Amino acid sequence: MITRCSGVVLAGGANARFGGAAKGLLELGGRRVVDWTLAALRGASDELLLITNDPAVRAAVGGVSTFSDARPERGSLVGLYSALTHCADAALVVGWDMPFISSALLAGLRRIGDQAGVAVLPEGPRGIEPLCAYYPRACRDVIERQLDAGEMRLSAFVQALAGRITVPRAQVAQLGPPERLFANVNTAVELAAARRLADHCGTPDSIEFEAGSLSDLQ
Repeated sequence: MITRCSGVVLAGGANARFGGAAKGLLELGGRRVVDWTLAALRGASDELLLITNDPAVRAAVGGVSTFSDARPERGSLVGLYSALTHCADAALVVGWDMPFISSALLAGLRRIGDQAGVAVLPEGPRGIEPLCAYYPRACRDVIERQLDAGEMRLSAFVQALAGRITVPRAQVAQLGPPERLFANVNTAVELAAARRLADHCGTPDSIEFEAGSLSDLQ
């Protein structure tokens, strides 16, 4: 039975597009990008974890239990494997470059996953979002088999998940525009756009989306 869910921030990537500066520590609306993500997870999970191999990031993000990658390979799938290694019974996983994800969406994913006992992945403008999703800890075994076989693709992992639930984009949109909820901060242009949006929306604690909840999702 799933009783505790960890909110896990994946703080990976080389940050090459920002000249080596850690993108999650850049300023956005008076706070760091990572603070927006943590605020959303705090409202939907029982504890917060951070996965990073960067000592500077580990030192900069206080008050959060921090772990390095649990395997030597590199890539997003390894970060996800590490999240499921250190989480409680399940994990809500979000990349730290996704500041506008909402607690309401994450709580909805958790509710569905807790009830069904399977992975729950939302659909955004780019398709399924495997790095903004709910996973029972048992999904770690699927990743482990994949990594042992040298298969690093997130898409292959998603396909290998048995009994997964996908929340369609139209239902995600009940909580606001998917292009906003899943917006990434990967480039200087995207950061500038995010700053304009943050100025319009407010702080991570006060940001509001159009309406709705995932209470009616099956």
